[in-house]
Amino acid sequence: MAPDIWWTAATPGGQSHSMDVRIQCLCIDSPDPAKIASFWEEALGWRRTFDEPDEVCLEPPEGSPEDGVAPDLLFLRVPEDKAVKNRLHLDLRPKDQAAEVARLESLGARRADIGQGAEVTWIVLADPDGNEFCVLRPLARGDKDG
Repeated sequence: MAPDIWWTAATPGGQSHSMDVRIQCLCIDSPDPAKIASFWEEALGWRRTFDEPDEVCLEPPEGSPEDGVAPDLLFLRVPEDKAVKNRLHLDLRPKDQAAEVARLESLGARRADIGQGAEVTWIVLADPDGNEFCVLRPLARGDKDG
């Protein structure tokens, strides 16, 4: 069981109050949840903790720093294919951007052009369902994670 997570947040008026809510999962619609979950399971090295025909859940490796902290990925069956650009996407931060892009492409990801331009430091890919995600450059010394 994950520990209770409490946050202190400031209101626009500057008052602090505790937050006892967190994001549990990011839900991703797919006509084939098992297939797309397999891509992300391999891409992230996460574990499958729930597996039914209409719903598959991935969680970080048990005991890892992300376990119980990072939101789960929940793949849900829907009848339609993806039709437009995502309004929410994942950003991955690898140690070696070029090697990670090559690895993800070998798993079935493809490069995607969403109008990002050539001057950006990230690479946009799409998973086998067409969901866009970004592969960021590694953090340099002194960079803040974020």
